[in-house]
Amino acid sequence: MRLAAFNVENMFERAKAMNLDSWQEGREVLRDFAELTKLIQEDTYSAAIKAELLDILKRHRGLAANGDSAFIRLRDIRGRLLRRPRGAPVEVAAQGRSDWIGWFELKTESVKEVATLNTARVIQLVGADVVCVVEADHRVNLNRFNRDVLPMVGATPYEQVMLIDGNDDRGIDVGILVTNGHRLGLMQSHVDDLDTEGQIFSRDCPEFEIRTVKGNSLLVLINHFKSKGYGKPSESDAKRLRQAKRVRELVDERLGLFPYLAVVGDFNEIPTGKPLDPLLRNNSPLIDIFDHPTFHGDNRPGTYGNGTASSKFDYILLSPALAALVTAGGIERRGVWGGTKGTLFPHLDEMKSSKDAASDHAAVWAEFDL
Repeated sequence: MRLAAFNVENMFERAKAMNLDSWQEGREVLRDFAELTKLIQEDTYSAAIKAELLDILKRHRGLAANGDSAFIRLRDIRGRLLRRPRGAPVEVAAQGRSDWIGWFELKTESVKEVATLNTARVIQLVGADVVCVVEADHRVNLNRFNRDVLPMVGATPYEQVMLIDGNDDRGIDVGILVTNGHRLGLMQSHVDDLDTEGQIFSRDCPEFEIRTVKGNSLLVLINHFKSKGYGKPSESDAKRLRQAKRVRELVDERLGLFPYLAVVGDFNEIPTGKPLDPLLRNNSPLIDIFDHPTFHGDNRPGTYGNGTASSKFDYILLSPALAALVTAGGIERRGVWGGTKGTLFPHLDEMKSSKDAASDHAAVWAEFDL
């Protein structure tokens, strides 16, 4: 049985701010979007909050004037956040969250068709029985990709597709594809898990039981931890640490019932980062497939971008019983555009520019006799 983790960075649609030539170009947009979303949740809009809202709105041409900019849109459903008096500056009309119903949303655009096909090619190359997908739009699109796109590159669609909508309002979810006689069993979402600081998971930490053709059960916990891309680094680190702590709690609770267990996905943190202490240190039972003696890499320690040590974000962590059954492990990097000209390492023939890349993330896989 082969298990893979792959951040596909959306299959059909993606926020325009996340589809630019470089991450840095969209970073300020995403930061402003996050701050707008946070500010409008306040019960009372103080003078300081109103001033901050207007300051951010003015940075995006058209957003204050008509609720629409190149990257962000304001949705007013009932009531109004803003007042636009004729001949006078825009004002914040609402006095608090209860005064209006609405939200800010990131505008999306279609992902280039070649990039979507290359995502399918990577999945075909990996050849996994179970693929844990990160950054899928939603289940409808994931199912459409499975049913319609995989056959376009000569791949066989997976027998089961599941995705539970998470907490990220940008349409960034985690899901799973299962085939070759293995079947989905029990499923549990953790979108509503709370701690003393509030909501824990930026997306979700769904648990999927895989019933293998040999009659065993593998429990997979799929994650996409808080991004490094925007927000204060200290706050992002703290959020990822909270997420890792909760995942560790779930691992400790489940191991007695599911000795074969894997924690997989994009953790947005390098192995030595403190936020991953609960999963990689602190007497954790989990073993990174990269550290397993059967793992065959390509002399690049990272999984994102150029594969440097500072970009190891994608993981397959194994319980001791599962690690004992591993027969092979590896990384599939040919869907990534390496370096400025794409010549840093081999890539798919169909990739002619960075826009054609399947993802900025390599796929990671592990194989076991289960």
